Amino acid sequence: MSNSNTFDAIVIGAGMSGGWSAKELCDQGIKTLLVERGPDVQHIKDYPTATLNPWEFEHRGEISIEDKQANPAIARCYAYREDNKHFFVKDQEHPYIQDEPFDWIRGYQVGGKSLMWARQTQRWSNYDFTGPLRDGFVIDWPIRYEDLAPWYDKVETFVGIAGNRDGIDSLPDGIFLPPWKLNCVEEYFRNEMKKHYGDRHVIFARCAHLSQPGDIHLQQGRGQCMSRTECERGCPLGGYFSANSSTIPWALKTGNLTLRPDSVVHSIIYDAESNKATGIRVINKNTKATTEYFAKLIFINAGALNTNLILLNSRSERFPDGLGNHNGLLGKFVAFHNYRARISAIYEGMLDKRTKGKRPSGGYIPRFRNIYRQETGFLRGYAAGFGASRYPQRSFDGIGQQLKDNLYASPELGPWRVGSHMMGETIPKESNTVSLDEEQRDEWGIPLLHISVKYDENDELMIRDFLDQFSEMYEKAGFKEIRTHDDHRAPGLDIHEMGGVRMGRDPKNSLLNGWNQLHSCKNVYVTDGACMTSTSTQNPSLTYMAIAARAANHAVDQLKKGNII
Repeated sequence: MSNSNTFDAIVIGAGMSGGWSAKELCDQGIKTLLVERGPDVQHIKDYPTATLNPWEFEHRGEISIEDKQANPAIARCYAYREDNKHFFVKDQEHPYIQDEPFDWIRGYQVGGKSLMWARQTQRWSNYDFTGPLRDGFVIDWPIRYEDLAPWYDKVETFVGIAGNRDGIDSLPDGIFLPPWKLNCVEEYFRNEMKKHYGDRHVIFARCAHLSQPGDIHLQQGRGQCMSRTECERGCPLGGYFSANSSTIPWALKTGNLTLRPDSVVHSIIYDAESNKATGIRVINKNTKATTEYFAKLIFINAGALNTNLILLNSRSERFPDGLGNHNGLLGKFVAFHNYRARISAIYEGMLDKRTKGKRPSGGYIPRFRNIYRQETGFLRGYAAGFGASRYPQRSFDGIGQQLKDNLYASPELGPWRVGSHMMGETIPKESNTVSLDEEQRDEWGIPLLHISVKYDENDELMIRDFLDQFSEMYEKAGFKEIRTHDDHRAPGLDIHEMGGVRMGRDPKNSLLNGWNQLHSCKNVYVTDGACMTSTSTQNPSLTYMAIAARAANHAVDQLKKGNII
């Protein structure tokens, strides 16, 4: 072993959770190697479009027809635009096999998808962690809200979360910076829901934006969010949280971090005699040269499906079907979020009011179905967004100059338009799997990933309930021209895939213990979405970060006690 290739810990994946794993390890003096399969993206320096004006883009920010045709999967993603397409993995750059339709949205660079995420940060509650045990739809989580609460505190303090203390037991309050406000129609809908329902709340959606930076954020070199809403380009102010502007620079400043971009992890090296992983095998993205790195601790944060891929490809005589796969469950029980359903309407009141300026978040309606008891014909529930806005009433009549005159006249504003989108929990099922192809390889010689994930009857029932309940809610609020829509999108566009390496109490039915260690290889930790036992309804990144911070501190404690050698 070369000393230059030997570290105390290795973290695979420099994104949302990998950044937190690296930060926590480095803060405690652990010499850490952070490997990322994509290129380096340095804060400010590598945000090429961050300050460009709309007219400086060839297609005014829209994706060209040629680009859409070349990339049909990512072109369906709401966030994929001309101004940030350099942060997305193109369809042909890392192919995969769709046994069932699946749009896999990826960001291969230092920072990962933390550069392009929607920045929504709602905590899980104990109802989410105990849900599987109460409902019996999957195995019990080995942790509870109380185990994660102090780590939510730590992450929120460092990241900076804008929000209100709403006092909702199914959506715990956290440590918040001042929120932005709901607009007048959103506030009206909030009051109408209070009037007609006792359990349906409309709140400002908590978001990872520095509305009022504190000292800890200034120490990171970050500044106040100016509500530019150009976040997916990369924020030169550091106004929203990304690994690029926060955790990775922080870890580098300790002197304990070595960052290796353009490093595709082939597999984890396992030593049967010690029953431990000893390192990783890496292929240079550009030269295809292979290098091995060694460490006492391995953290896998490659993104849920790629984490499954790495473990499945880490084969040995002890683990012929993938590292830690002692029970044949690796790659199974994959789940996601159901974003198929939407509803829109108009509100004819408050025509003397309009919005002014921008804000980085909007309204949020926490889950209200099946929280305290099973009350529907489907398991679990859904949350939803809610927003209201007014737009100019433009005429599209005419051709040529007449059309231009109609479009760019000074029109009056139309009525308020309101809308909600569903964020439903799907049930992890053994039939929802990822697996390796035995013949086809990518350009680095790694097997292609088969993805076999689809909706089920529970999802269909949930969609119908969402549309029925929100139609009723909109009617009670006096909204008109209510329209419902199911876009029948394939799984994947939620960008919240989870599972495959789930946590649990019993090694017979899970891969990880309550500290995110592989049951059968204790010096390997999995702390990204792959570890999730169930999905809840909340955007998951905040929970990934809290889980990663907790596991990293546990690993350091175990290392110092000599329990991991």
